[in-house]
Amino acid sequence: MKHYYYIFTGAGLSSLMTVYKMALSGRFNDKSVLLIDSNSKNTNDRTWCFWEQGKGKWDNIVSKNWDTAWFSAKSFKKELDFGDYQYKMVRGLDFYAFIFNELKQHPNIEFANQKVVDFADLQTHVLVKTETENYTCNKLFNSIYNPDIPKKGKHPVLQQHFKGWFIKTNTPVFDDSKATFMDFSIPQKGNTRFMYVLPVSSTEALIEYTLFSEHLLPEEEYDSAIKDYITGLGITYYEIADKEKGSIPMTVYPFWKNNTQNIMHIGSAGGWTKASTGYTFKNSDKQSEKLIRFLEQENDLRKFYKTNRFWFYDLLLLDILYRTNEKGSEIFAALFKKGNASPVFKFLDEETSLSEDLSVIAKCPKSLFIKALLRNIFRI
Repeated sequence: MKHYYYIFTGAGLSSLMTVYKMALSGRFNDKSVLLIDSNSKNTNDRTWCFWEQGKGKWDNIVSKNWDTAWFSAKSFKKELDFGDYQYKMVRGLDFYAFIFNELKQHPNIEFANQKVVDFADLQTHVLVKTETENYTCNKLFNSIYNPDIPKKGKHPVLQQHFKGWFIKTNTPVFDDSKATFMDFSIPQKGNTRFMYVLPVSSTEALIEYTLFSEHLLPEEEYDSAIKDYITGLGITYYEIADKEKGSIPMTVYPFWKNNTQNIMHIGSAGGWTKASTGYTFKNSDKQSEKLIRFLEQENDLRKFYKTNRFWFYDLLLLDILYRTNEKGSEIFAALFKKGNASPVFKFLDEETSLSEDLSVIAKCPKSLFIKALLRNIFRI
């Protein structure tokens, strides 16, 4: 039974970011590291988007960026002012190739293409079982999400679920200088539903149907909505070059309470997803940075957690969407109606002052948030 100092179960975004930063830091070269995942990470299984000011550390794998985008509601369509932000897109396959290319240069880091079936903290060490082998380690970081865990809590659990088609047309139909950030003009059907359009050229775009709701849809309903939207854009001929789909948990459940001295849950399994929006890339980037600094100083993984006022803001929005899921379009329309997106981006990145928080929150429908505040005031 082979022993490693660190094992990462699941080689998704959070694990790969953390191990990559371990490798770059040079401060973990004396620690053996094993990544375990049943997926070999050699396909383009997802696309990540995030907003960022100026140049960033991931720019060399950003496949497209936009300085502005459209926002559409039932009653208006607005070109957003990003200020000094850019909206950036990273393809999953580009990210995986970039990370693994670096990890290959570090002999202390290994990858096992196996399915994890169990793990346990035995106090002196951690035991990890796969379908074919068993391993031990000093510290385990788990990013395999168990949907049953947050259901045991007292907080609402929604899903950001989506399906996207990357299409190619035979004539120029897209303006690739502008993305469509959110289009709520589509039928809401009692939910929070919107379309993304991410054009990478005049004839190529990712068109994605996204919902914030409690339950997933039948597969054909995602496809039907995308087809209808493409027809509404006036596109009569296109080819589907690629597809992606996924479901991201939206919850403020305190995942850190399930950590032990030697096991930490990370990524969506550890609450690293921004609960109110489902955005993952930027949050994982920040959390992995914090984790690296933490590991240089601490040995007890139970100490890695922090709650702040943004946790409570997320709770309020999720409470509203859980009870009145159809109100999502109204809330986001209020946030972006004036077209000034940069204060909202800064707020969602949890980088605002309290006064800036209040100026953003003041744009939202007041009655909805006052009622949610009264329901949740004692959870602060």
